Amino acid sequence: MGKYFEVSKTYMKTQIVWRADAVFNMIFTISKILFAYLLWGMVFKNRELIGEFTFHGMLSYYIISSFLSQLEMSQGISAEIHDRIRNGTFSKYMVIPVGIEKYFMAMELGVVMFYMAFDFMAAIVWIFVFQIDFVFASNGWVILCAVIMSVIGMLFMVQLNYFLGLLTLKYQGIGTFLMIKNNLVALVTGSIVPLALFPEVIIKIMRLLPFYYVTYLPAMLFTGKCKEEAIPGIAVIVCWCLVIQVFISVTWKKYLRKYDGVGI
Repeated sequence: MGKYFEVSKTYMKTQIVWRADAVFNMIFTISKILFAYLLWGMVFKNRELIGEFTFHGMLSYYIISSFLSQLEMSQGISAEIHDRIRNGTFSKYMVIPVGIEKYFMAMELGVVMFYMAFDFMAAIVWIFVFQIDFVFASNGWVILCAVIMSVIGMLFMVQLNYFLGLLTLKYQGIGTFLMIKNNLVALVTGSIVPLALFPEVIIKIMRLLPFYYVTYLPAMLFTGKCKEEAIPGIAVIVCWCLVIQVFISVTWKKYLRKYDGVGI
């Protein structure tokens, strides 16, 4: 474990060099919350409830979901693997004494830990700026389930992006796969519109997808909603992690022989 801790620590320190990235990441978090405040301020102008949300409940949901979605930064993994395989330098990860997948997980952990403090500060600032009556779950068990689900959801996204990157071993480009993934993530994670406002039949379909449990359901749990989905939700996202791990193992074993590295 020590070597993976060093990987996480190294990538955490690396983020300090790219200070502008931290600033822009905070701006993106703020822009999402500001957009939600302006949009839902107009929608709630003559209404107290929309679906099961009050105005402050809706803003609380957006603050939490924006915080969680900004922490999910694993999309760079697929691009890194794609570029390394295409230019022949993926060999770098094959010769160092660590598991390649675990290396990327440790890398993601280091990046997330660095940005977590900045995203949290941005969320807290906007709670006070907009004088939001912040809605948060009071049940400790529900909060714990939300934290566990968030962590497992981020782990799944690391696995998914790692798997998509490995597809470069077979396909010349993975742009189509990334486009499909990004569109699904934008819709099913509820970062645009809370899924609770969708028809029930649509929600039932989305519950079958892992992205439902990455941002949307944890955010709902943190605001004290969908409590009955906490335990089943953890079970579902764990199953998806196991499924994607099987795909990773099969893809790696089947297509590794197609890789022809040219350097380190």
